[in-house]
Amino acid sequence: MTAPNTGRCGWRICLLGLGLFSVPGLTGCQIDVGGQTLPSPWYLGDDVQYFPPGAQFPLAKEAAAQKAMSQEQIQQR
Repeated sequence: MTAPNTGRCGWRICLLGLGLFSVPGLTGCQIDVGGQTLPSPWYLGDDVQYFPPGAQFPLAKEAAAQKAMSQEQIQQR
């Protein structure tokens, strides 16, 4: 009885293991490490999303109206 050729099988298992370990690095997913969201390897090719600056306080008109109303109430006293 001869021993099976373990050299070929060993290389196949090694290549399969190497392939399985390299797949996550090639997928380009964002990952979370220590509370930081790290970008995918393709982030330089992504489209840029631009949000124009707006009012710092979204209810500025309402706040101004409330302030004017409180000033009128103080003056009426």
